[in-house]
Order: sequence, then structure tokens, then C-alpha cells
Amino acid sequence: MSFPKGFLWGGAVAANQCEGAYLEDGKGLSVPDMLLGGDVNTPRTFLPVTDPNAFYPSHEAIDFYHHYKEDIALFAEMGWNVFRLSINWGRIYPNGDDAEPNEAGLAFYDSVFDECRKHNIEPLVTICHYEIPWAIVTNYGGFANRKVIDLFVKYCETIFRRYKNKVKYWLTFNEINICCMGEGGIGDLYGLGVMDEEDIKATHPIKLSDLKNNKQRTFEALHNEFVASAKVVKLGHEINPDFMIGNMIAHVTAYPLTPDPKDVLACDHEENLKNNLCCDVQVRGCYPIWAKKYLKELGVDPYFIDNEEDAKILKEGTVDFHTFSYYMSNCITTHEGAETTGGNMTHGGKNPYLKASDWGWQIDPDGLEHTLETLADRYPGLPLMVVENGFGAFDKVEEDGSIHDTYRIDYFKGHIQSMKKACEAGVPLIGYTTWGPIDLVSAGTGQYAKRYGFIYVDRHDDGTGDFSRSRKDSFYWYKKVCESNGEILD
Repeated sequence: MSFPKGFLWGGAVAANQCEGAYLEDGKGLSVPDMLLGGDVNTPRTFLPVTDPNAFYPSHEAIDFYHHYKEDIALFAEMGWNVFRLSINWGRIYPNGDDAEPNEAGLAFYDSVFDECRKHNIEPLVTICHYEIPWAIVTNYGGFANRKVIDLFVKYCETIFRRYKNKVKYWLTFNEINICCMGEGGIGDLYGLGVMDEEDIKATHPIKLSDLKNNKQRTFEALHNEFVASAKVVKLGHEINPDFMIGNMIAHVTAYPLTPDPKDVLACDHEENLKNNLCCDVQVRGCYPIWAKKYLKELGVDPYFIDNEEDAKILKEGTVDFHTFSYYMSNCITTHEGAETTGGNMTHGGKNPYLKASDWGWQIDPDGLEHTLETLADRYPGLPLMVVENGFGAFDKVEEDGSIHDTYRIDYFKGHIQSMKKACEAGVPLIGYTTWGPIDLVSAGTGQYAKRYGFIYVDRHDDGTGDFSRSRKDSFYWYKKVCESNGEILD
């Protein structure tokens, strides 16, 4: 068998993109609750006031909050043994700094984890999947404030102790490297909760790309997240030595567009800054030797790298396994006039050898094999897991209710074949969770129309739909994949 016995098969969602119930049972506002929808041609906007005439996709999302039993039963029907989901920080501590946790929020996740266990599904929990309480942003300035490290650790201690017998696998921060992507303020807002005071007080929609971007503050905040993550890893192991606690990055594999040595060097720089920096800190427990040079080139004073106390914490809090998202690859070039394309919160040169989705994401299953083998070589012996991989597309519902999404099956088939090859080469891959196994709100565009799921949800960008669920053709295909441990792909 190409995949090891006990391989983890499942899917991944985020609370802010699926739960809804955005103020129910004592939940506080989180950063995504301030984002309006967009589409492939219209960027999402940020509006930090509640406008009754505006559409905030996360406020209702797909209402997983009231449908979780039905949804988890569908996941079990597909043969899953793992479900990646996130806890919304604002459900546990509505303002981020509350003296006591919100019991209703804790009880909700108790019920979700119990439902998973009932179906023999292992929860894989992302602790912070962009769901920073809005009050952390307005009162503290996000992770740029060192006080937020302690608030995050307190939140983690609460959920670690509450769920220590229900959850084994944890991820600290989702796509922690998003702020390294250089996409305006989106990484600062999503991942770090770092914003300019003027933007926080805005009363009109602001494009995410127009949010004020302070690189110094951004990388100070990223450093604080590294410290917070390391502290949490150490704390988690003290609470339950059996915990497996990992990191998670957005891996956008890069190739030089041409053999021009300048393109090759630029590609190396791109891979190091956007992919390897965050991995090295969390896996190896220290900044890579080139980090100071790279940060100085961005205009950042990297004084924090020399903090001896923080360096000790980073070394003591290295992760147990490395996880990443993989959707696409990009080309890097120094040549002017090269055609560009979009992707997972980043842009790059268009690869003439690859096809792309309707949103311009280049489809590159071979790149996943390359990525896995490269990571296995960079971090010898460390378990790896692909925790996001998916294909957003327009789905057509036929008159009989069926959805023939062969394009989605083809996408996954190619990537799973690449994972099989990597496993055969000796890569210590332990699991795979597809992104958006049930239709949800797209983080990049705020759309429902950009559908990822094996399960269709009757919910639309105009706010209509009854939230009913139905199986696509890909549902039955992925069921065969999971039940055969990846051996049946036709």
C-alpha cells in the first residue's frame, strides 16, 4: 500500500467560514465578522461598523453551528478518520481578555468533539484560524502588543484543559506566513490583527489591499506569534504529553520563470521569505541565518531576533509535526512585462505549462510531490501533513439535484497521486484534509459561489438559500478514496 496504515483522511474548515451564529450564545465579534463579500473581479472590503444594509458572509456562513451533527454524519459517511476545524477564540473569550471563559462556547465545542468521537473521527483543531477577537484589535492593536501573547496562552490553556481527553492534534496559527506574502494589509488583518488606528475607526468600506501596512509592526507581531506558539506547545505537552501540536503555513511553491540566474536567485528569495522563514522558526526553533538580511531589505529592524529570552522560548517550543496548505504554484521573474496570475492570497508569474481555475489559481499536482520531498529533506524525520488542498469552482445543479463535478475529482486525483509518489519515496506524510469538503464562505472573495465542497450547501451570494445539504459526484468518489486508503482513485 502506498499510503501508510493509519493514514488520516478527511477535510478541513474554519469556524469563521462555516459556523455562522456570529453573536449567538455569548460569542464576541472577531476580525472576519467585519469583512464584506466580493467576487473574482471585486476585492473584499473591510467595514468595522455594523451596516444593516451590508452583507457580512461570516455572520451566517453555512450555519454549521446548528447543522454540525448532520455535517459530521456526512463526513463519516465518506469514511473520514480526521476532521480539521477551528475554535473561534471569540466564542471562548468574547473580548479576548475576559476574566472567565464563556461556558456556552466551551459547551458547543464539547458537543462537536463528542459528535466526532461518536463517528470515530479524530478532531484536528486549529487554535487561531484568523479568528482574532475584534476587541483584541481595538484595545490592544493585535499581536504587535506583547500583552496579547499572554492572552493567547490563557485561551489555549483553557481549551487544552477542557478538551485534553477529546482532542489529540492541534495547530497553533493558521497560515502564519500570510503576512510575509506582501499582499497589502490582508496578512496583517487576518493573521495578526494589526491595523492602523485610522482604519479601525473607518465608517466606509476599505479594500483589504488599501489597509495601512507597517512592515516593522507586522514582523514584530509575527515574532510575538512565534513566541506565543512556542509557549503554547510547551504548555500543551505539560497538560497532556500525548498532544501532537503542529504549525501551519500557506505553502505557495515557486519556480523561476526563466533560467536567467537573476530569476533563480529571486525565486530562492521568494521561497525563503514566504515559505521557509516561518517553518524554520517553528520547526527548528530559531531564525534562519539569512533572516536579518531579508528583513533589513524590507526596511524592518530585526532587533527582536536577538532577544535571548525569546530565543530560548522558541528553542523549547518546537512543533511536533509540520502542516501546510497547497493549492497552486507560482513563477518568479525579474523580467518586466511577464503575465501574472492570482492565488492563495498571493500573486506571481503565469506558468505557460499549467492550467488555472476560474479564479486564476494555477493547477499543479506535480508541485505537491516536489514540495513534500523538499520539506522532508529540509526537516528530516518530521511528520508532515497536507491540511488544505482544494478546488474552488462554479457548480451547476441539474434539474434532478445532481452535481457532476468531474473537474473537482480530476483536481484531487492528481494531487493524491502525487502524495502517493512522495510516500513511496519515503516522505513521512501522515494525513490529508481537503479544503472546504462542504461548501463554505471563501476567505479570499467572501463568496458562496466559489464552491469547494463534496457537499453542496443551498446558500448564495445574494443571501438566499435554505442551508440544505446534498451530495455531489465528488462525495461518492472521495468516499472510495478514504475507504481504500487512497488506492482507489477512479
